[in-house]
Amino acid sequence: MNFAEKMLKLRTQYGYSQEVLAEKLNVSRQAVSKWELGTTLPETDKVIAISDFFAVSTDYLLKDNFQLNNNESLDRIVLKFLGSAQDMDNISKELVDIMKDGIIDDEEKIRMESIIDTLDTISKIIDEIKHKIYAQ
Repeated sequence: MNFAEKMLKLRTQYGYSQEVLAEKLNVSRQAVSKWELGTTLPETDKVIAISDFFAVSTDYLLKDNFQLNNNESLDRIVLKFLGSAQDMDNISKELVDIMKDGIIDDEEKIRMESIIDTLDTISKIIDEIKHKIYAQ
């Protein structure tokens, strides 16, 4: 899934119109439309704002697919994993917030989907580390 598809999915799952989302992000409705059509990408500060607004990682928003890179060194892969520490910290906090009342409602299920996507990415990094270790 690419950025445009993820934007549309998040916006519609949360039940926002393009206009309402645009107001919340302090951009024009046309900007949101262009992002969802894939004709433009938001600037970095807007990607961060979108990430914060929908409680998803910037990795989730920007990475289409995670591919193993056999030319990448083990050191770099481990550094990539360590870079996920912020995502893991945010996931822990998000899960605690979701489970406060002991019931997962529809909005929380949507939040869980993005958590699962981020965990899948982290899991793939771990698999890549294992592949590099066992290939040596």
